[in-house]
Amino acid sequence: MIRYDVVKHQAELFRSMTSLDTPEFEKMLDYFRSAWMAYRKEAYKEPHSPVGRKPILETIEDKLLFILFYFKTYPLQEVLAFQFDMSQSQACYWIHVLDKVLRKALASMGHLPERDPSILASTLSENGRFVIDGTERRIQRPKDNEEQQKYYSGKKKTHSVKNNVIVNMDTRMVEHLSGTCEGKKHDKKICDEERPTLPQGCTLYKDTGYQGYEPEGIETIQPKKKPRGKELTDEEKEANRLISSVRVVVEHVISGIKRCRIVKDIFRNTKDKFADLAMEIACGLHNLRNHCRSLVATSTCVFR
Repeated sequence: MIRYDVVKHQAELFRSMTSLDTPEFEKMLDYFRSAWMAYRKEAYKEPHSPVGRKPILETIEDKLLFILFYFKTYPLQEVLAFQFDMSQSQACYWIHVLDKVLRKALASMGHLPERDPSILASTLSENGRFVIDGTERRIQRPKDNEEQQKYYSGKKKTHSVKNNVIVNMDTRMVEHLSGTCEGKKHDKKICDEERPTLPQGCTLYKDTGYQGYEPEGIETIQPKKKPRGKELTDEEKEANRLISSVRVVVEHVISGIKRCRIVKDIFRNTKDKFADLAMEIACGLHNLRNHCRSLVATSTCVFR
């Protein structure tokens, strides 16, 4: 049976189970506790085990460990239930209670990406450098024929969902997460529909999938496509390599987001809007790790 007191002193194991180090977990704990108390107040009573039995997730530390473990490792609910000594139905229940508490805790810490594209510019620094990219996730094949056609991605040859992310190149924080769309929708079409705002004078790096996306007052930089039937010049190839070496930041950030296997493995949950919530929380956890570890690196450099 997994318990926080048992695993908190095993640094490598703890990071593998939660994606966080113990100090990061403990920093989040107060916010998670406040979010939990707010949930209890709204729900009027705490979810509990049958009368006469002690609560399975007795402490707030075990509650946070449970939901982080689920997002990081993404086991089957039957396996998760066995590991935390509960039934499968209880595991399912706790997942859909604690995911909302976890999201609220990340929001209180200021680590969730902005979801409203109309106010994005007001949350970003002027003259900043940003990069936009799309990320696609596989989902289980829907049973409904119309849903199958909607979510079938010709590019991946499977069923999937997609999000656009806008990343700050200097801080490596996920600043904006688009809505979750069907995987076959083009990256640029998502931008055209949502129209994310960016501060005037900033620089936006993008790949050729965003050809024609030119926000007013924004400097955009993208690799040059090879002309049909022709070749790029050596100067153009070198320029493309330089742009790619800068844009690789967003690939590293997406890899950081997908440390949570819930957004890396085939998504099995069928609850409405849960795929979008999972991606938002995964981005928030990336931002939390990035923020905490950049502070540690900065303090170490200053000390030296």
